Amino acid sequence: MPWWAVRNGSGGTPGKRILCARSSESGARPPGLTPPGPARSVTTPAPRRRNPVTTAEPVETVDLRAEHLVNDPFTAFAGIRERSPLARGTIPGVEPFWIATRYQDVRTVLGDPRFVNDVASVPGGAPVHRTEQVWRARGMPAECAAYLRAGVFDADGARHRRMRGHVHPSFTAGAVARLRPRIERLAGEHARALRDHADRSGVVDLIAHFAYPLPVTVICELLGIPEADRPQWRAWSSYLGRGAGPGLDEALRGMLVGAHGLVDRRRTEPGDDLVSQLAAAEGDTLDRVEIVSLILNLIVAGHETTATLIGNGTAALLTHPDQLAMVRADPGLLPAAVDELMRWCGPTLGALPRYATEDVTLGDTLIRRGEAVMPILAAANYDPRVFAEPERLDLCRAAAAPHPDAHLGFGHGAHRCLGAALAHEEAVIAFGTLLRAYPQLSLAVGPEAVERGPNPAAWHLAALPVRLGTPAGHLD
Repeated sequence: MPWWAVRNGSGGTPGKRILCARSSESGARPPGLTPPGPARSVTTPAPRRRNPVTTAEPVETVDLRAEHLVNDPFTAFAGIRERSPLARGTIPGVEPFWIATRYQDVRTVLGDPRFVNDVASVPGGAPVHRTEQVWRARGMPAECAAYLRAGVFDADGARHRRMRGHVHPSFTAGAVARLRPRIERLAGEHARALRDHADRSGVVDLIAHFAYPLPVTVICELLGIPEADRPQWRAWSSYLGRGAGPGLDEALRGMLVGAHGLVDRRRTEPGDDLVSQLAAAEGDTLDRVEIVSLILNLIVAGHETTATLIGNGTAALLTHPDQLAMVRADPGLLPAAVDELMRWCGPTLGALPRYATEDVTLGDTLIRRGEAVMPILAAANYDPRVFAEPERLDLCRAAAAPHPDAHLGFGHGAHRCLGAALAHEEAVIAFGTLLRAYPQLSLAVGPEAVERGPNPAAWHLAALPVRLGTPAGHLD
């Protein structure tokens, strides 16, 4: 019996067989979560060229802020992906760069050591730092640049291993398993509190009152951020989630001041938390800028993406009743369901740009040393070369996948998401708790009225109005 056919212990009776019947519905993204339009078909890829193209040859240019890509990135990249393996991406205020859209090319860029995150790792002179340009275009103050470059996301080789080594033990599968009882208690508390936030008709915004509070509380407890300070940290982080606009500069400055203050406090008043461990390493294996950068990396990445996954995934389940019925009937399917939801409506559209340390032929295209390539995860996760009928939401897809982690929603290689195990577990618990607590949970508006957030770099919902219905008896 294959692994996907057995309940894996996440609730219910161990050993119960999961019935993964083929959905009778289209599984396509519903209106509103994707703007209505003609059905898309995958074109036949052009024959491979005998020789790689060079950057001097004309290639397709893609405005990554174009409305059709922002509104429907998961399927809008299909035409680009099939016309050419690589294209040139443009963003206002940022020098052009390559974008990789096919699964194998994306996986290569993420995992091949010839592609690095740190521009300083490129021999012969550092290229333009595209991520810094993006943040400057968004309104990042100049003094924040040093912290951006000092972070673990911008590190390679020994520096990356050193920084990641300080925090990795807190995010291993074993560490997450020890956190599970606490996450379950928090999920239950937030689920019960939904009724207090609902209006008279039982409608509540799931994003504001469940999807965000749960992972925010978990990561703040893990880091050791005092409970009284958490609303401020969430407010600061929300500016980053919006992508740009008034208040971003002050939010970034506030986060820097807050992180420095937290390190100072934990140096004199250490506790059993991650910031205390980082503070204890200052002057030995970490400097202050690295510590502050790690805190910012963890607090933002540790809840924004997970909250978005919970919101996106709940909307997907509520608009696909056949898939919802499967996980209601057998919660043991939830771990596999989370992986499919990460593929189908994951929060991260593109990974950070990587820089070629030497001339590299990627697919049919020659990438010159120093050139930047942005891996488009949303396009790779819809590549029909790997995923049959990729626009179909199929919670049993793991049965046909090359391996359990086929999707690239958590990235790949040395920079694969540090908190992947924690985010996955939080999502499993969140969906399971929510569906048990509210058996009649439904969207309170039509799918076309679900409002997306304004950040074009992430697929997230500004709000998700749901009707709770009659709660399960154990909540009363």
